[in-house]
Amino acid sequence: MKLIERYIAREILLPFTVVIIILVGLFASFSSARLLAGAVTETLGIAALLKLVFLKTLIALEVLIPIALYISIIMGLGRLSKDQELNVLRTIGVSGKRIVLAVLTVAIPIGLVSGMLSSYVRPWAYAESYILDAQAEAELNTNRFQAGRFHGSERTGRIVYVRSKNDADKQMENIFHYIKKPDSSEIVIARQARQIQPMTPEQRPHIQLSDGSIYRLTHAASIDDVIQFEHMTYFIDGDYVLNYRRKAAATRTLWESDQPRDIAELQWRISRPLATLLLALIAVTFIRTTPRQDKTDRTYLIAALVFAVYYNLSGLAKTWVEQGIVGSIPGVWWLYLLMLIALGIYALLPRQKQFLRQR
Repeated sequence: MKLIERYIAREILLPFTVVIIILVGLFASFSSARLLAGAVTETLGIAALLKLVFLKTLIALEVLIPIALYISIIMGLGRLSKDQELNVLRTIGVSGKRIVLAVLTVAIPIGLVSGMLSSYVRPWAYAESYILDAQAEAELNTNRFQAGRFHGSERTGRIVYVRSKNDADKQMENIFHYIKKPDSSEIVIARQARQIQPMTPEQRPHIQLSDGSIYRLTHAASIDDVIQFEHMTYFIDGDYVLNYRRKAAATRTLWESDQPRDIAELQWRISRPLATLLLALIAVTFIRTTPRQDKTDRTYLIAALVFAVYYNLSGLAKTWVEQGIVGSIPGVWWLYLLMLIALGIYALLPRQKQFLRQR
């Protein structure tokens, strides 16, 4: 890499490092506060809280990295433009194309890193974080129960009572579980219970009940059902797995699926490098090399609005594919095609103005 390209790359990488550290810190702080408000430490402990924050930060990196690059390019080239260094480079024969290529030497590796995070690290992080989420939020999580007290939920109409509990091995004795349903009620009484934690993303958190009875009280029937059991597995949150399989699925698995939601997830993952590059090129367009056109505040405001429009459109494009409104082709790619067209028109504008002047 030549001296000028190295200089431009350094002016971009320095603010990029600062911005990504700030964004990661802010996101981690926000996630920690949100999890603390949800009493995760009471359920899983500090170690699990830190792990959950780390996993959620890894998931967010696929969005934070393009944002940081977008901001750093505007900041780095903006400083060069403000100090007239870009104009000096122009006067010594450095073309705009060469400046753009220098920006791409930074954007391409960062885009590839973003793509790797999205395709491989993000699914793993989702799988691990959903396991912890399920353990923390499950209503029947034994960590939330105190011996000798009733625990109820207005949302589900569930009441749980545990007479004694051993926190070391998740063992409970003399359990009473009542749940109210629209047309019936169910009472489960067991002598012993033990919570089994999931070891893989495919497993669901559940409680193993031993030596008990189930009483099903139906409002419309005159006779109620009584079931005796020696061992019974009680699964927690039946829709738990369905909510995260798609995001936690391996990229190769998504390739083999024809479901709209899987297609949307796959296209989102593989579009991250392209999105990063296009955002980098858009950031370059905000830099003016003409003297006495330093409008930094206005530039940042417009850049923020452009990114907000892109971010909302990207979410909309993915949602349309998930809902089947748009097929796998054009899928989410119509947005990036529009961005390429806009960049092409912007690149042709100076030539058109020059042609009109010659006429």
